[in-house]
Amino acid sequence: MNTRITALFVAIVTLGISTSSIAATIEMKVNGLVCGFCAQGIEKTLRKNPATTDVFVSLENKLVAIAVKDGQDIADTELRKALTDAGYTVKEIQRTQNPLSTLRTRVTGKGK
Repeated sequence: MNTRITALFVAIVTLGISTSSIAATIEMKVNGLVCGFCAQGIEKTLRKNPATTDVFVSLENKLVAIAVKDGQDIADTELRKALTDAGYTVKEIQRTQNPLSTLRTRVTGKGK
């Protein structure tokens, strides 16, 4: 009986992990973005994170978006610290299942 309870517990935990909503893309509203140099600096900083696969910055929309590797995430505190240390203010962080390419197309009107 004890083995059944353990197996059930493992199944529940595994199911919870496999269905958890780890984001494909992390979108951030950021104040202080004013030029291409800002965008390059943010991209360079965020690409250093091993969970990052791509970065998109829209100055017009004050938007910074990160595509993360499957099954990985970057903590809000880590994102806020990286951008705050670079001189920006993070207003909002949102995780979505939408690919970064979809966001890029929606914002710019063209693909990657």
